[in-house]
Order: sequence, then C-alpha cells, then structure tokens
Amino acid sequence: MLASFSEFKFYQSFRIPVEEADDLRFLVQMERKRGEEFYIDDAKLIDISLTGFGFSTSERISVGQELTISLQFKKHHMDLTGKVVRAFSKTLDDQKIIYGVEIEEEKGISKFLEHYIMGFSSERLKECLVDSAIKERYTKATDGFEVFSLLLSLFKDITHFGDKEGFIESMLEEVIRILNAQRASLFLINPETNELEAVCALGIRKEQLKFDYRMGIAGSVFTTGVALNIDTVHDSTRFNEAFDKKFGFETKSIICHPIHNREDKIIGVIEVLNKRNEDRFTIEDEKTMKVLSLIFSSVFYNFTPMSDKSTIRRFSGPFDRKNALIGKCPHVASLRSTITKLKDLEAPVLIYGEKGVGKSLYAKILHVEGQRGLKAFEVIHCEDRDSETIEKQLFGPEEADCKLIACVGGTVHLHEIWALSMKQQKRLMNVLRDRHIPETKFSVDVRIVATTTRDLGVLVANGEFDAELYEFLGKATVFIEPLRRRGDDFELLVDYFLKVECKKQGLLLKSFAPKLMERLKKYDWPGNIKELKLAVERAVLYNPKAHVITDLDIQDSASPIVDISEKKRMFGDLPFVSDHTIALKDRLALIEREMIHAEIRRNNGNKSKAAKEMGISREALRKKLLMSTEILKSLNLSEDERQRFQKEDDEFSSAA
Repeated sequence: MLASFSEFKFYQSFRIPVEEADDLRFLVQMERKRGEEFYIDDAKLIDISLTGFGFSTSERISVGQELTISLQFKKHHMDLTGKVVRAFSKTLDDQKIIYGVEIEEEKGISKFLEHYIMGFSSERLKECLVDSAIKERYTKATDGFEVFSLLLSLFKDITHFGDKEGFIESMLEEVIRILNAQRASLFLINPETNELEAVCALGIRKEQLKFDYRMGIAGSVFTTGVALNIDTVHDSTRFNEAFDKKFGFETKSIICHPIHNREDKIIGVIEVLNKRNEDRFTIEDEKTMKVLSLIFSSVFYNFTPMSDKSTIRRFSGPFDRKNALIGKCPHVASLRSTITKLKDLEAPVLIYGEKGVGKSLYAKILHVEGQRGLKAFEVIHCEDRDSETIEKQLFGPEEADCKLIACVGGTVHLHEIWALSMKQQKRLMNVLRDRHIPETKFSVDVRIVATTTRDLGVLVANGEFDAELYEFLGKATVFIEPLRRRGDDFELLVDYFLKVECKKQGLLLKSFAPKLMERLKKYDWPGNIKELKLAVERAVLYNPKAHVITDLDIQDSASPIVDISEKKRMFGDLPFVSDHTIALKDRLALIEREMIHAEIRRNNGNKSKAAKEMGISREALRKKLLMSTEILKSLNLSEDERQRFQKEDDEFSSAA
C-alpha cells in the first residue's frame, strides 16, 4: 500500500554511479501478463547501492513489478531479485524512464560492490566520497526531478490512505523496516489529561502507553521541540528507566522527533527504538526521521486540541489557565519566547522588575512548563523579618524545614533575594556552588529562580550584595516592564481579571463602560498588574448587580478601588508628580511650585526670605510661580481642583 516509503528508502541510500567503461554486465528479466519471461533489451544500469539500483529503459514497467537481475563484474557474478519502487523521467518528453529497484536482502552484494569499487581510480573514489557527503544538495536537474517525483508519491499515499483504518500502523511498520529498528510508537497530546497517549504502537498495547507530557524522552522532545537521538549507555541521565521496568523492555537506543499541525504547534512525537545490530541510530537515520516526521505531520495537520483543563499554553485559552501570561505587546511576546528558551535549562534565572509586574507568575510558569514541572515548587520569602525561619528554609539542618533539601528535582523561588543579609548571601553561594549543605548529609538538586525589585548590580557596586552570588544568579536575566509601558495590554488584562473574578463570585460576566475604561487607563498604576487585579476585584465586589460598570470612585473616596497609600509611598503627596500624561518639564515646574509654597509657609508668608533661603532671587521665585500657574490653566482639571489651586494663588499673591 505505501509505495512512497519504499521509494524514500531507495532515494536515501547512497548510490554509486556506473560508467560504461566499467564493463559491469547488467541483465534484467521480467514476466509478462501472460506468464512468459523476457529480457529487457535496452536496460542500462545507472547506479547501484547495497539496497538497490537504478536503471533506464523505454519499456513501461509498473511500480511493484518483480524483476530478476543478473550482475557480473570480471570474475564475480550475482543473481538477485528485486521490486520496482520508483519510476520517473528526467524531462517531461523523455521516452526513457528511470526505475528504482529495491533488492531483497542479500549479504553477497556488499562483497560484490567491494570488488567493483576496488577497480576505481583515486580521482573517482574522491568524487564518490564528495557526493556521499553533500548528496542532500541537489546540484543537477535530474536530482530535482527525482525529489519532485518522491514528493508526489508521498502526497499520493497520504491523500488516498490517510483516513483509512490501519494506515498509521502500516506507516509505522514501514518506519521500522526503513530504520531497521525493533519498535515504534506514535504519541499525540490529550489536552484533557495533559498526557501523551499512543495512537499507534508496535510491540505493545497502545492503551498502556500514556504519561505526563513532560516525562521521558518523548516528553522532552514534546516540550522542547528538539529531536533526540540517544543511546542508553552514553545518555543514561536522559533516559527514564521506569518505562522499561513497567513494560518489561530493554531499550538500547531511541530516536524521537516532534510532530506539528498546520498551525506549527507541536501536537505529538514519533519515537523509534532499538536500532538492530548497532548501538545507536545513524546520521542517515536522523535525516530519514526528519522527512518521516513531516509525513506524519501532514497526516495530522488538522489535529488542533484545545481544552479548558489543559495546563499546556498552546492548547488552552488564557482565561482557562491558572498561570497565564496575558498581553500582546512586543514585550510580552519576548517574555513568552524567553520562557521557551529558559524553561528546560538547569541554569538559575534572575527576574527583575517593579513590585506587582508579575515576577512570581513568570517564575511559576518557568517551573510548570519546564522539565522540572512534575516536581515541587517552593517559595522562600527573603524579605521575611523572621531571620530564624529564613535560616532554616535555606540551610536546615532539619529536612522538614529546609526547602533546598525538600524540593529535590524541583524549583526554589527566592523572592526578593536582595533582602538577604551579606552573611546569608555568602553561605547561600557556597551551598549552590557545592550543591551540598554543610554539616548535613543532604545534597542540593534544585533550580534557583530569584526575583528582585531592586537593581542587584547597583547593590553590588555599593557593597550591599555579594558579587559572586550576583554573577551566579545572572547567568540568565529577565526584565519585566511596568504596566504603564504596556498600554496595548491594559484592556486585555482588565477583561481577564473581570472574567476570573465574575466566575469566582458566580456572577454573569461584567464589563467596564468605555468612559470608565479611559479613566482607568489614565491612572499610572504604581502597583502595576497586582494593583490592577485588586482594583478589578473591588469593582466587581462593589457592583454585584450591574452588568456594565459605568462609574467608580477610583481614588478620591472612602472606599477607592486603588490603594492610594501605595502611590503616596512611591511619590509622596505632591500633586501631578506621577502623572505620566504631563511633560516632565511641566511636572518639574509643578513640583517646584509646591516646594516654593512650603518654603513661604515656613517663613510665615515672607517671599523675600523664602527666596533667599532657597538660594534664588525674589524675581526668579515670582517667575516660577507664574509659570506653574500657566501650566495649571492648560491642564484639564476638575472644578474642585481649579478652586483649590486658585485659593492657593490668592493666598500666596497676598504674601509679603
């Protein structure tokens, strides 16, 4: 049924070109429909290999036709049987057809070819060696026709048989034959259970083969998208022996490739095991698997699994995930890309950003989606004032207290690592370097993800943070931008938090009116995403019956939806200091206005004395106040604000 696989095996084999001067006798005999046999008079041998040969003739031969072949070179003679697996012409109007023949396994062919090649000149041997090294590069027109013919055959098989029962199993049988292996399995993801499940397996019941998508070699290929060719002797650390123990197998070598759908999402893997008579699969096998994985991908190109239960980002909507990175701006796209690069590494990661930007969420996603995701995830709050608790969590000595010991194979999140004392930093560096906690029998097998709101580089320069620990943590650094620089993501985040909170409260989905949304956008959100999340939760709580929330007291009432104390802690009570909609030059002028007013009050309304103590002239003071008044007039202020500032102007204009 699957002629294309036989064609592919013939195409992949390195074929030695035959020249007329070689005096290699070649006879082909075939059987007519009536049962009589005859020799093909114009058969001309083109190339030969260990697995077959190519010849040209004007005789029309069907693919699958069996042939009897006779070869003779000097004193060496061979009789072979083979089957036609390929047929193509060099040009569309060529009368002669080139046929590819796959011969039945014959041990004597290697000896025959050895004698044949020994007669080559050194120059010809060199050309054959070069051809074998670069045969993937199609330099001749005939090579292009041959590849095109192969692709047509592959497409024909998949189109005609792809939906028929038994097709996948037949394909796997061909894979085993082509790669000369013992077993093969095809896995697809089940997004409901977050498991890789065998849709077809040879040598074992497929119902038994299902496991977490991060486990074993198949899980590693599925999560990383990187094909693997390993043997269990040299790559024992990457092989999961639990599978062999469970099924009673002995796995010696594995080659595994990802399978993609039409959206280029990895949806499964094809895994082939135990290369016969060899320790591992060859480079040629790797090239073959590249094409085979493309063929299987084309069979499942319509497979697009989605689920509300899936923890895999590419198979679930963001609103259904507990750990979701929401946003479409370039920065968020870069963060997602960085997750893919860093999630399976063993190196520590340092995440830097303002309070509330999502550093802890990013750390959790790195763990959940990485190869350590099946193990524990522990958080150590380094800013905790109870230093004794931090000591126990970092250094033990009791296993139950120490998270570096208890979290074997998992990830430890060091939250606000800058808060550790210098002594703790140095001890931690020694533990991470030696992977052992002194005065205990325990080794350390964890991945470290550290987060900080302070620039550790500056702290190192000021002698407030250990330089060696900073260098160790900074092998991979991620910076997360504040919410005020992610304007395009604001509405997406609001929609996400609204859906989550409404679902949590058992309410119908709510939304914010456009005018209210604009008001929210103008606020600078010093607490970032964390503050926005809390604000949305309060808005839902304060408006249980309204489907469209039209008005809120954002920060100027007894029950504001944002934490105004947070803003005061960051910027103080100075008005407009954090208003990013006002130009920096104008904001500085307004800040100077407040400072001048404060100094005038301190000097009991004496402007001359206030100017002298500030180191400026009274005229300069007057101009600064006039300038700030003009800026205030240009702003879109509420009536209450206008009256308040006018009252201040009246007060200080009458001062001495």
